[in-house]
Amino acid sequence: MPGETRRAVFAQPEWLRAVPTDRKLPREAEVVFTGCGTSFHAAQTGGRAVQALEAVLSPPRADIMVCVSHEGTTALTGEAERAFGGDVWLVTGTPDSELAERVDEVIVCTPELERSWCHTASYTCAVAAIEALNDEEIDWLPGAVEEALTADVLPFDQQRVLVLGAGRDRPTAQEAALKLREGAWVDATAYETEQFLHGHLAAVDEHVRAFVLEGEGRAEERAHDAVAQLRKLGCEATLLPRRHPVVDIVYFHLLTLALAEARGIDPDPIRRAPGSRWAEATGSPYPLA
Repeated sequence: MPGETRRAVFAQPEWLRAVPTDRKLPREAEVVFTGCGTSFHAAQTGGRAVQALEAVLSPPRADIMVCVSHEGTTALTGEAERAFGGDVWLVTGTPDSELAERVDEVIVCTPELERSWCHTASYTCAVAAIEALNDEEIDWLPGAVEEALTADVLPFDQQRVLVLGAGRDRPTAQEAALKLREGAWVDATAYETEQFLHGHLAAVDEHVRAFVLEGEGRAEERAHDAVAQLRKLGCEATLLPRRHPVVDIVYFHLLTLALAEARGIDPDPIRRAPGSRWAEATGSPYPLA
């Protein structure tokens, strides 16, 4: 069933090799990142981040705002840029947008606009571009993703899914849950690991499938505690090692593809086929071409 989503998932090593590394954020500058949906999850990997609507309601104080928007057309991200009033950089998939025309610096992080609305490669490329802006090495990421794409990831039967992560893994957990919801129509929810352990277990039983990102340091200890508690409740729980946000999300890309194929779902339109209730509700039917 998957078409454009599958193509993008397996194109990631090639796309990551093309991510630009020629610009760096000024070391002395106070930077805030913003975006919506998948782009906000990518924004959170860069440091201090504020969701675009929150940035409109209360513009953050910073020297530079980095907006993340694959098409450069997200309304609230554009409003956040206008409300900020200072220097704005844009991490995007195209230089041809109204937002790109208004900002001070444009970083085009993908070789083309992703056609599937279940964004995968545009997420990992945005995270890599942000890493490069923060003066981190990214040349090893394509090879690591290539290796991650060889994993044998199997579907599951449960309809309720939990994804837990803390620290740098928290955005990965959020993006993983979103991919499962968009591409496989699974009721997936992301939680910060420690927050989940305070009361949320009451709604867990053998009908829930859980994935816990291992983290490091104290977060790793709590991840192991979470897995143990989930399993005592009869929940099938998988502890996933962490390496880097770009690499760690690939498991969930493969899982989304596996679930979509097993359930006869096309993940590309994220359920917004023309004429569907989801297209009507959002006002955005998926393009046929």
